[in-house]
Amino acid sequence: MRIAAFTLIIGVTWTSTAAPQPPASPVVLTLQEAERRSLDLNPQIRAGHAAALAASETIRQARSAYFPTAFGSLTGAGAMDGTRIAAGGLNNPTILDRFAAGVAVSQLITDFGRTSNLVQGSALVADSREKDVDARRADVLLQVDRAYFNALRAEAVLRVARQTVDARQLVADQIKALAASGLKSGLDLSFANVNLSEARLLLVQAENDLHASHASLSAVLGLDHAETYELSEEPLPGPPSDDSAPLVARGLRDRPDVVAQRLSVDASRRFADAERSLWMPAISLVGAAGFTPYHQIGLNDRYSAAGVNITLPVANGNLFSARHAEALFRAQSQDYVLRDLQNRVSRDVTVAWLDARAGYQRLDLANQLVMQATSALDLAETRYNLGLSSIVELTQAQLNKTRADIEQASARYDYQARTAALRYQIGDLK
Repeated sequence: MRIAAFTLIIGVTWTSTAAPQPPASPVVLTLQEAERRSLDLNPQIRAGHAAALAASETIRQARSAYFPTAFGSLTGAGAMDGTRIAAGGLNNPTILDRFAAGVAVSQLITDFGRTSNLVQGSALVADSREKDVDARRADVLLQVDRAYFNALRAEAVLRVARQTVDARQLVADQIKALAASGLKSGLDLSFANVNLSEARLLLVQAENDLHASHASLSAVLGLDHAETYELSEEPLPGPPSDDSAPLVARGLRDRPDVVAQRLSVDASRRFADAERSLWMPAISLVGAAGFTPYHQIGLNDRYSAAGVNITLPVANGNLFSARHAEALFRAQSQDYVLRDLQNRVSRDVTVAWLDARAGYQRLDLANQLVMQATSALDLAETRYNLGLSSIVELTQAQLNKTRADIEQASARYDYQARTAALRYQIGDLK
């Protein structure tokens, strides 16, 4: 009895462990939810935010010149009687015995625009980095939209493949029964089986494409593993406009990468102005105060002084001229980069608009193609059943119907993906 009970327990345990686990339920996902998840998890956007925050700190660095600087000093010195420093500088060479502590303060009065240009240039650079974040967001959203509609297209093609297998299986079974009764030839049965095998191959490929599209969607959502999704349908966009000129104007105005480059051009010009101001004098108010608890005879217990310091560059081996020329050339380079970007944006918007128009026209043509292919298939089946045509005509009609169904399934989601691409090109995908 013990052996039998032990065997029963082992058998139940083996059955429970060997039983296949039920497949994970698919994740219900809408396009808006997919976009939100991608923006929350994508590391490129987080990196862009960090770069924008770093750029904003340069504004504080440049603006710090407007505020006074102060530092404290604690000095003690001792020297032999009659000590003088005879070489190494033009300052007062006398060294006096003392121990002193004090504070020195310096406040910039004006540098004739250099600091203000640096501050404004830093602000423009920070704004440009913010637009870079917007450009990264648009890139991520475009990838998500494409992956989402590609997955919907794969689901639609899979449905067509399953319907095709069912339809051709039915035809093959009918021909098999007729062939067994001598009403159809073995050649007809062979053609029907070939068509059925092609439909099964299409089904296998469609299933693989669906899994691949879900894996791609998981990747753009920032996941390190593939998940299975139950996607929601999105409403079909309206037709694109009849003229691309307003769209090109919107792209040149609203595209975040164009705006970022335009800000970079302005920032480089401000920096060139700041470099030109290096030749201007800098006027500062300086002051110092402290006390000397231990000092040599002749010094006071306390000291204080204030004055105005004017620094005027005279000659430095053309350093400032070279720096100004370099800044001008860099500003000119940024301006040419902006022109090239604008040309490419004009081209990309026009091409995206043409693709969207073609995709919208394809929708109506695909519907007409399905209607015609369905009518042709019905007629071919009727003629074949009446013995008025061969199996070749029927198989060709079946093939045309399958192609039309796939074209119809693809046209809807291709148009939605092209519309998303057009929105990206004009800067409307945010």
